[in-house]
Amino acid sequence: MDSPYSLLAQDDEDIQVMKAGAMLRKVKSRSWKKQRHFRLQDDGQTIWYKSRWAGTGHSTFSVGDIEAVREGHQSEVLQSIAEEFPADLCFTLVFRGRRGNLDLVAESASDAQAWIRGIRKLVQNTESMDAKERLDQWIWDWFQKADKNKDGRMNFKEVRSLLKMMNVDMNEEYALRLFTRADKSESGCLEIEEFVQFYKMLTQREDVWNVFQNYSRDGQMLTLAELEEFLRQEQQKGEESQDHAHELIVRFEPSETAKKQGAMSIDGFQIYLVSSEGDIFDPQRLELHQDMSQPLSHYFICSSHNTYLMEDQLRGQSSQEAYIRALKRGCRCVEVDCWDGPNGEPVVYHGHTFTSKILFRDVITTLGEYAFKVSEFPVVLSLENHCSVEQQRVMAQLMDTILGDTLLRAPLNGLVPQVLPSPLDLKGKILLKAKKIGGLEESDTLNDEVTDEVTDEVSDEDEPKSPSAETLSAEDLGLGDKKSKLSRELSDLVVYCKSVHFYGFEYSCQHSKCYEMSSFSESKARKLAKEKGMEFVQHNSRHLSRVYPSGMRTDSSNYNPQELWNVGCQMVALNVQTAGLEMDLNDGLFHQNGCCGYVLKPDFMRNDSSFDPERPEEREGYKPLRLSIQVISGQQLPKLNQKEGSIVDPLVRVEIYGVSKDQAKQETSYIHNNGFNPLWNETLNFIIHVPELALVRFVVEDYDKASRNDFVGQFTVPFTCIQPGYRHIHLLSKDGTALPLSSLFVNIKISELTTETE
Repeated sequence: MDSPYSLLAQDDEDIQVMKAGAMLRKVKSRSWKKQRHFRLQDDGQTIWYKSRWAGTGHSTFSVGDIEAVREGHQSEVLQSIAEEFPADLCFTLVFRGRRGNLDLVAESASDAQAWIRGIRKLVQNTESMDAKERLDQWIWDWFQKADKNKDGRMNFKEVRSLLKMMNVDMNEEYALRLFTRADKSESGCLEIEEFVQFYKMLTQREDVWNVFQNYSRDGQMLTLAELEEFLRQEQQKGEESQDHAHELIVRFEPSETAKKQGAMSIDGFQIYLVSSEGDIFDPQRLELHQDMSQPLSHYFICSSHNTYLMEDQLRGQSSQEAYIRALKRGCRCVEVDCWDGPNGEPVVYHGHTFTSKILFRDVITTLGEYAFKVSEFPVVLSLENHCSVEQQRVMAQLMDTILGDTLLRAPLNGLVPQVLPSPLDLKGKILLKAKKIGGLEESDTLNDEVTDEVTDEVSDEDEPKSPSAETLSAEDLGLGDKKSKLSRELSDLVVYCKSVHFYGFEYSCQHSKCYEMSSFSESKARKLAKEKGMEFVQHNSRHLSRVYPSGMRTDSSNYNPQELWNVGCQMVALNVQTAGLEMDLNDGLFHQNGCCGYVLKPDFMRNDSSFDPERPEEREGYKPLRLSIQVISGQQLPKLNQKEGSIVDPLVRVEIYGVSKDQAKQETSYIHNNGFNPLWNETLNFIIHVPELALVRFVVEDYDKASRNDFVGQFTVPFTCIQPGYRHIHLLSKDGTALPLSSLFVNIKISELTTETE
């Protein structure tokens, strides 16, 4: 058996260059440029590098961790050394998740091109693998790791070591029995083909076999009728079961004989259950499927706070890369804090802190390049303006020049709106959110009579944003009575997102225009949500609201966005650079609808004035549901502690996030020393009062009786996107990246809550 990459590698010159190795400069800054020897290892998946002075010490990373390769001076670091190293020597590796980029300089242009082309081929090869090829690669990787003496064979001692690496604590006698059965040549060693058989015996899924047996009369095959019955009874496919059964056999059955008979073997059944069709997340909900022609205020909008920051709020780095990452995550509202810079050039940073500064010009250039790579729907640029009138004019000119026609400069069709336009109407447009002189209703004549410099409050976030604010005067912070001047040029670029002070729901209902919107600190928004939830929902059906984290969150931590979504706040801005529960919820909500950054709110939050998240039972059409989750098993959970003999003790916790009545957590018992194929068979039950707002988070932890449990993996799914029945949940790391082959197997039942079932 060859590794899936081996055919690619055999005749490819670029791959051969990478395997031979090359000296590349690893660049961290203008002053930190160190030579490292880089080499592609024999598995075709691991890039190894070390300093010539490091002795045996070295570092590695996986090709699967690379998202893209950028050529030339395509990072801030490489731009800073552009005069020293020409573009044809430079390239940047961009990693998945929140891992920093790797900037490299080759010794020759031909070396650079070989590595650029070679890595791109390997990344494309990895991404195009089907499930079987990925499994083959995974088996090959394990064989390479276990074959310590590199003789292409594995003795029993190496197998025992492998089992520990794979998170399996297996009885030695049983392990030897499997080894002996796989050793067909009776040589006392396993070659790769024999190791494949050993792996198959090791990973036989008794849990899947039991489900298969329940519906297969002969215990060998599922006939078309039996598969149809399984889909109707367990997967709740209803009328479409017959067509769906035929389609699954065509797509997933590996045996041509079975296909011709219109039947499915246990292998095909297992392949189906671990595929996207067997996933907990309904694949149809992953596609862009919602009505995108409703007013902007009718959508939840994926939003970023202080987007320019890579780390904390006091000393962290400001970077264009942070905007690229946010936009690639699907963010449709990004923030810019602008201050006067040297040479008449506005700069972006977190004012009154030690965060680094970047040019406004560079931020807008990055926005222009990356705004619509992931989603074609509008981007809102939330502007925190602390600049003088002169530099505000520069900002307006830069946006006008760099963004061109993508910048929205006037109302659509020249009409003053009564309701906000839709994401569909605004496709491919960038909207500026900032203060504005007057409104859209004023005629050109009236505008001409207003002086170019109008006194107005410029700052949008009206609370101190860091502890240092307490020691500064109100004048320094732009608070209190101080007024700043607003330039006409900048004001004129604000169309549908005019920032206004919030004076209360009654005032807003009577006086506010649809294009006027307010920003709320998390504490103010939570207070309003708790005390006036119904009014907040009504307000957010007509107007946009943006919520931002407390200034006390200097570590860039996040607040729970769910309670603000519960009252219909559209732009619940988070520090997207910080992994954790809050970003898991955000990623879970916005994973649906094509990851386009817009999710349509439930109809009762758009049109019905009677919804109060604190009293959901009073809503017309109130129908609570029972959610029953049988946690059956886990597969190939990652090993946390690399020490030999350390194996996880996994438990599963299911967490419900939604309205107050829906907040709940339940967990299974833990399984001792088995991260490879733990079996729970425990059922957790929940009652969901507002399914349309609920998110379900599955968390796997390593139980520790002496200290806090360690995080293993998680997956978050909107309740409305759950596929009932026997499903696999493919786990994500804390950083939100995929954990290869790590999953949970569950059986989910959803039913209406009746008097009998309560």
